[in-house]
Amino acid sequence: MAKPPYYSGPVSDHFDGTIFFVPGETVVRRKGSILTFAKLRFSRTRAKWPRHFPSPHAGARPAARVDGLAITLVGHASFLIQVAGLNLLVDPVWSNRASPTRIAGPLRANPPGIAFDDLPPIDAVLVTHNHYDHMDMRTLARLWAAHRAPIVTPLGNDSIIRADIGRRHRDVAVTTLDWHGRHTLAPGLAVTLLPALHWSARGLNDRRMALWGSFLLDTPAGRILHIGDTAFGDGSIFDDLRARYGAPDLAILPIGAYEPRWFMQAAHQNPDEAVQAMLRLGARQALGHHWGTFQLTDEPINQPPVDLASALATHGVDPGRFVAMRPGERWGT
Repeated sequence: MAKPPYYSGPVSDHFDGTIFFVPGETVVRRKGSILTFAKLRFSRTRAKWPRHFPSPHAGARPAARVDGLAITLVGHASFLIQVAGLNLLVDPVWSNRASPTRIAGPLRANPPGIAFDDLPPIDAVLVTHNHYDHMDMRTLARLWAAHRAPIVTPLGNDSIIRADIGRRHRDVAVTTLDWHGRHTLAPGLAVTLLPALHWSARGLNDRRMALWGSFLLDTPAGRILHIGDTAFGDGSIFDDLRARYGAPDLAILPIGAYEPRWFMQAAHQNPDEAVQAMLRLGARQALGHHWGTFQLTDEPINQPPVDLASALATHGVDPGRFVAMRPGERWGT
């Protein structure tokens, strides 16, 4: 068997020596079949997105430092988290496309909510997994050049980052974590990598050869869970996280890229499932992301907040407890 391209390590309950998987979880497909992709190609009804979907919060200019907690959506799954005087970026993408190339792939429907040059000093960058709408090499290279902010990411993704950015910046600093691994960012502020029902790939032949996950931040302002991408499955993954780590004060949850359901349910939760996830986690507050910037799936551009509002009503949750964020929008305590 050929050596895995990104990670070589001991076999575990979620790594078989070549690929990563979720123990006991069958909802995430190992491989897509030709028939599956043919069905997707010929049976889907893809909504037409507008070329421009501007945010009313665009042009945010964050403070240099925040003593408490301030969270600003840059766009899609990219967040600036300012807490206890530190500035963290999660899944930063400032490129115009979520794609390996500049000339094809999903285009931004709105500019980043914070201009790159308006960023405060960045102390660390967290990357949940290696899909192009979450791990953007051009952005990571710009951030390292401008801020020298170390990167924290799941196992195997360091190889991808070093192979790309390392050609220009040999000193790029990357820390990798396995599921339930913990890393201290600063005194009183630590990040733990948690499981997610998802997968990874940068090309056609590297599916699930690097790990993916969610980040749990323990901070002086409370416990923050950021999930970049996940399926809901049977919901037990959220029960397990709550049982092991306690309820988060804030859950940042994806609510978009979920249609057609027969295909996307294996990788992305829909808004109703996101509300169920919030309730099963016991989170006091949730912020919704992963919608309205890059068209990755079939639902209309503004459908996720509509479906979220319906789900909140169905489950009897105050709408103020779960906000569908727009680029540049700020939430804080």
